[in-house]
Amino acid sequence: MKKIMITLDYNPNSEKVVNMGNELAKLMKAEVCLFHVLAEVSYYGMQYEPFMGYEGYAFPIDYRIQEEVVKVAQDFLDKTVTHLGGNNITTHLAEGDTAQKILEYAQEWNADLIVMGTHSHSTLEKIFLGTVASTVLEKTKIPVYMVPTGK
Repeated sequence: MKKIMITLDYNPNSEKVVNMGNELAKLMKAEVCLFHVLAEVSYYGMQYEPFMGYEGYAFPIDYRIQEEVVKVAQDFLDKTVTHLGGNNITTHLAEGDTAQKILEYAQEWNADLIVMGTHSHSTLEKIFLGTVASTVLEKTKIPVYMVPTGK
């Protein structure tokens, strides 16, 4: 295994995922890509006409917010690279559905392993909402290393 993609979000437990994934990469002398997905950033800048008596979106919105959201996310990835020492580590930022973007980029980058955390969700949440981890596991052809991050 020469390419390990480590997925991370803004949850503080991501540090555990990143550290464990990086340790695996060191043992395997593998290249690392830190991967983060933003929700559809364009939603932050949409302007709607009043609807159902709600005029919250009728005011002008600063469209630079998308640039700022991306800058904050890239800064997060850059600081994570620094935290890990920066050797043989790249980053990739995507926008859209998290599970779909993980699957797409893992294949595009030719990842040999996907490292991701599993948050503690109740069984009821998993039944009705599903999880990113379960979707990735169900649809990937690439091995996945799951790091439990719950209490």
